[in-house]
Amino acid sequence: MTADSASINLTHHFLIAMPGLEDEAFAKSVVYVCEHSERGALGLVINKPSDLSMEGLFDKVDLPLHRQDLLNAPVLQGGPVHTERGFVLHDAMWVDVPTQGADQDSNQEAAQEAAALSAISDKESVYASTMTISGGLEMTTSKDVLEALSMGAGPKRVLISLGYSAWGEGQLESELAENSWLTVGADTAVIFDTPVEQRYERAMKLLGLESWMLSSEVGHS
Repeated sequence: MTADSASINLTHHFLIAMPGLEDEAFAKSVVYVCEHSERGALGLVINKPSDLSMEGLFDKVDLPLHRQDLLNAPVLQGGPVHTERGFVLHDAMWVDVPTQGADQDSNQEAAQEAAALSAISDKESVYASTMTISGGLEMTTSKDVLEALSMGAGPKRVLISLGYSAWGEGQLESELAENSWLTVGADTAVIFDTPVEQRYERAMKLLGLESWMLSSEVGHS
């Protein structure tokens, strides 16, 4: 690994599969990177639906789903690792922290906002087993988030996948060097507000590209 590749951090980025990437799990995929460090990377494919709806998933875990906005949403194939487990990507849900009254001036408000942003990594999620991601998102694996959704509560924006994607130390950097992926900062609107079948093209547009512009030969040696 080079010094440059060692310092790259693609947390809260999209990986967009190049046409030459023919791996069945990742061909024409968009992966949201939840964590990336020198130890490796972890992410969720956000544009490959399974045959299961969220209502169907909740039936399987013996929970009703009282969120009308989620009933027909697809459960996604998040990647080839632990495909029997559910991974929930959602807006951050933090334990409430007492704040000062609203009679402070704008400079104080700006200072508090800056302090809050710098302390995000120290905030505690309301859910038991959660990874906090920069960008205001969390990825939860504990059942408590499903129980909250079941009762009609929980995070406003939710994506559920079965399985996740993982890369070992230096593996993702090697794939990037082979031109297997394009990378771009993540836009949560692509994750939560864009139909699944449009997410690949929408992610491409974040780079000012269309899929037809890319040769299928790119990435081959």
